[in-house]
Amino acid sequence: MGTTTLRPVAIKIDDDIKTRIKRLAEARHRTSHWLMREAINQYVEREEKREAFRQDALKAWEDYRTTGLHVTAAEADDWLAQLEQGNDIKPPECHV
Repeated sequence: MGTTTLRPVAIKIDDDIKTRIKRLAEARHRTSHWLMREAINQYVEREEKREAFRQDALKAWEDYRTTGLHVTAAEADDWLAQLEQGNDIKPPECHV
């Protein structure tokens, strides 16, 4: 792993949030700085996953529009029900 350069960044937060962060940091035996960095890291990771999911959905929609290939909701539900029961079966075949 390479070295990471940390650079200071200033953000403006209202007094209420600042007080709440300080209180929570004390309860967690952490610094306010650590808590804010952790919150930002978790937010960015969550939003990156959300964006990747959105991009996958857009690609799937475009693939469907281009090819017409799909499975019905009933086919997908049946497959998922089999998986839930512990049956390791192949997903349904896409069709037009």
